[in-house]
Amino acid sequence: MSSSEASEAGYAGCYVHRLQHYLKVSGEQRAVSKCVTKLLPQEFKRIGSGKSHLEVLGLGSGGGEIDIHILESLQSVLPSVHMSAEAVEPSAELIKNFQDLVARTSSVQNVPFEWHTMTSAEYENKVTRTKDIKKFDLIHMIQMLYYVEDYAATIKFFHSLLKSNGKILIVHEAANSGWDILWKSYRKTLCTSGISEYLSAGDIKVHIDNLGLKYDEFVVPHAYEITDCFNVDSEVGELLLDYMTEQEHFHRSLTPELRKGILDLLRNKCSTEKDGRVMFNSDLSCILVYA
Repeated sequence: MSSSEASEAGYAGCYVHRLQHYLKVSGEQRAVSKCVTKLLPQEFKRIGSGKSHLEVLGLGSGGGEIDIHILESLQSVLPSVHMSAEAVEPSAELIKNFQDLVARTSSVQNVPFEWHTMTSAEYENKVTRTKDIKKFDLIHMIQMLYYVEDYAATIKFFHSLLKSNGKILIVHEAANSGWDILWKSYRKTLCTSGISEYLSAGDIKVHIDNLGLKYDEFVVPHAYEITDCFNVDSEVGELLLDYMTEQEHFHRSLTPELRKGILDLLRNKCSTEKDGRVMFNSDLSCILVYA
């Protein structure tokens, strides 16, 4: 499946609904924000060293929450540096959410934004076709590499768009996390629609090594509750399962054997259980690739 086809399959309204539910339940954005706030300020200082203006590009920006947090973090460590931002996001609905968020966020009122309603592959094709090559100081890919056709080629292309001392921030599910175990155990069943191949952060690092690029990695421990997933009558649980497995109606779209196998794996291999609560291991890897 091509990236554009994945976009059409993965960003229908139902997907956006599942994504928003997942973000609310999982607290993933808070975990990413924690990484940005606690681990990256010194790196941001290095990015902005000697510069009066920074150009930031977000790929797969969603509703913009993390993009704005990154900009605010840059502002906090580089208060005298002017910034501009661009966002690549294939969902028109999420782009609108992003624009609305900017309009009500005072800290970014003076930051010029440009939005591209397209996939990263479409953005790459546009740049290549028009030869309108713009360089950036920071490019971030927050949980978006699942939806590209070629991990290595995508990283290589966007690395070529970095300015001197620029960096790419990749946030992805950590190696050996619950996601890694689930998707690799059921690769043939799950990798059929929006996500045609699953790689963990560990696999991404192999690609980065093969490209000969320098990087640092920070792992952020994270878990969220999936107890409702084991209640067949829970609409909340099925909505979460739909997102985690890229299915439309988990309990209807898979055979009883597959459902049982996935649920057993989620409980016994991907999670820890305490006091009746099943907590899914969703550790995040923050990889900072240097220009």
